[in-house]
Amino acid sequence: LAALRLAGAALLSPGSCTFEDSACGYQWDYAHLPWTLHGEGHYISVDTSYEGEKAVLSSPDLYSEEWSCVRLIYQIATTSDTSPDPARLNLYLRQEGESFDRLLWSAKEPSDSWLIASLDLRNSTKKYKLVLEGEVGQDKSASIAVFEIKITSGYCIECDFEENHLCGYVNRWNPNVNWFVGGGNIRNSQSILPKDHTLNSALGHYMYVDSVYVKHFQEVAQLISPKTTAPISGCLSFYYQLKQESSIVFTVYLRDMSGFYEEIWKTDGALNADWALAEVDFSAPYPMEVIFEVAFNSAKGGYVALDDISFSPVYCSNQTGTPFNPAIAGCNFEEDLCNFYQDPKDGPGWSRVKVKRNVYRAGDHTTGFGYYLLANTKFTSQPGYIGRLYGPTLPGNLQFCLRFYYALYGFFKMSGTLAVYIFEENHVVQEKIWSVLDSPKGVWTQAEISFKKPMPCKVVFVSWCKSFWDCGLVALDDVSLSLGSCQAADLLLPSPGECTFERDECVFTQKKRGRGSWHRKRGPTPTSYTGPKGDHTTGVGYYMYIEASNMVYGQRAYLVSRSLRGTSGKQCLTFFYHMYGAGTGLLSVYLKKEGDDEEIPLWRRTGEQSISWLRGLIEYESDTNYQIIFEAIRGVSIRSDTAIDDILFQAGPCLEVEEIQFSSGYPDSLNEIDF
Repeated sequence: LAALRLAGAALLSPGSCTFEDSACGYQWDYAHLPWTLHGEGHYISVDTSYEGEKAVLSSPDLYSEEWSCVRLIYQIATTSDTSPDPARLNLYLRQEGESFDRLLWSAKEPSDSWLIASLDLRNSTKKYKLVLEGEVGQDKSASIAVFEIKITSGYCIECDFEENHLCGYVNRWNPNVNWFVGGGNIRNSQSILPKDHTLNSALGHYMYVDSVYVKHFQEVAQLISPKTTAPISGCLSFYYQLKQESSIVFTVYLRDMSGFYEEIWKTDGALNADWALAEVDFSAPYPMEVIFEVAFNSAKGGYVALDDISFSPVYCSNQTGTPFNPAIAGCNFEEDLCNFYQDPKDGPGWSRVKVKRNVYRAGDHTTGFGYYLLANTKFTSQPGYIGRLYGPTLPGNLQFCLRFYYALYGFFKMSGTLAVYIFEENHVVQEKIWSVLDSPKGVWTQAEISFKKPMPCKVVFVSWCKSFWDCGLVALDDVSLSLGSCQAADLLLPSPGECTFERDECVFTQKKRGRGSWHRKRGPTPTSYTGPKGDHTTGVGYYMYIEASNMVYGQRAYLVSRSLRGTSGKQCLTFFYHMYGAGTGLLSVYLKKEGDDEEIPLWRRTGEQSISWLRGLIEYESDTNYQIIFEAIRGVSIRSDTAIDDILFQAGPCLEVEEIQFSSGYPDSLNEIDF
């Protein structure tokens, strides 16, 4: 056994570490708190005897063309129950060629013993590092320790139960029936099977559940897999033995994060005195757990044993199942209606329109100067008109999140002028899942709706108008569909390099704070005829702006990013800016390389541009560490509020090109509407 253990230690894959006598090539960042290696206890922990907020530990360069699973065994211990800023352990993926690390996982729950986290890593052709970040927060008594990092090829839901962490599978405790580890030559009355399936040996391990302590009718034992952290679909297989004297129900479920169970497999009731193979097609497009559930009806029920859970991305039935791509049900209407259509019998209820940049009428949501859909345009404003926009057919039994932007222009309360219906494939109405309740504000507002239907269906946008005075105009843009509920999507970790200002200022800081600096705000700015009415992200969220009434003509405000990692190759910076007001000044973007005093101008706009949020695109390169600086200069009057929102840094060249990087004033063709 000792020899086996030594051989196992020698076979640790790159990036794996048990922290027994070394850190296995992991290095800490000397700009932050150090880590201490405790060889006798086989763990590494954040050294809090120094002043500092966090400790950073990065792996050696890793490379994996195969799907792999990272298992992290850790503990966060604290003496205070509630802290406004608790200790936290984060795990990031640092990919070659990226300026930002991608947050894979984060935990802050304190515990009395070690815990296990399992994270799927997709296959990639790029080199990468794993970066652990221990944030001490305000609780200086907190302890953050890592006992083991293990990277194995394969999927996190796979397990042969030979290791004591059981791959992160957990038993849901029940007073009477529970899943236990069997085998390993343990002489206990419960270890019913002579041999496991993996090693075909009495030394091997498996999981089992026995009816011996059943007290009530229909007692249930559940074994729960680690949560999937990346979309997977294919064939789940496992070996099981079942011995029953009265009926046992052995079922496998998928459970999503909202607690919805879907049965994917059930025993046929036949006895299996030997290990039997079960295979089932399954799809987890969003985070899910696999649950192995056994229900007994009496204490003489018998037992179920389970071993060697494995997964293949090829479906069991050899069908070439292509997972549904939700992108086919989205559209920004820049080129056409995508996969949306109108029924000729309804007439042209929705028109695709474009508004050139102007100071009276808002443009589209996508760029500020592109196309969107308008219902009840000049062609269709007769009373009693109805416009229906049909989406493509969606498969049944999948959870969806529908998001879209709408804007209302009119005179009175316009409730009910825009609604979303679910239609069956044959255009029979099933149900109304959303309708507008707002008064017209002329602001692009985001709506999100979660739905799940057993049968294939279509999403239909309906705009209905009794009379012109009731309706005004209804606008629609940027429809998107994703798998999983909207609440689950909101819990997803943020994209690296994205800043919407909803929570904070992200990677940006101010050169100096004060009345004449950038402010984070929601809703309209205080001065009329300048600034946005709402943010670009949702219409009701936050953005950054300068308040011209607090500044003097020519005063500057700087929003500066932290130092970003330099990479070879082009980078693309996208952001939205709002420059409305007769006295508007300048907005500029600069690149400042580490070690250089010079700030390289990348982009500039001067004077009033539009009443809409407009999209800015900048392509740049920097092979050394650098900062991005947004500089706003106050114009000649208080009508000079300038705002920015939705900043996104992406590796690689911009897919579109902005014609003018440096411009002044707005064009002559103001206030034209193309239908």
